[in-house]
Amino acid sequence: MTLKQFLVILSILVLGTVISGCAHVAAWERGHLAKPQMAIDPYPLQNHIQLHNYSSREAAASTHSADGGGGCGCY
Repeated sequence: MTLKQFLVILSILVLGTVISGCAHVAAWERGHLAKPQMAIDPYPLQNHIQLHNYSSREAAASTHSADGGGGCGCY
């Protein structure tokens, strides 16, 4: 098998995989996808507060800020 044949077969397999992953969502099923629990961050305020508390106790910069925390370890 030559490199060209290998690349053709590989591209057909990848294309088939990508196309088979597409699906039509019926109208009555879209309501499930719109629920807050389906969001990437369903509770943004709660997660922000927990991240702030964690970064201030760890005395290290969190992933969402450039400054360091307090570092006293207090709650």
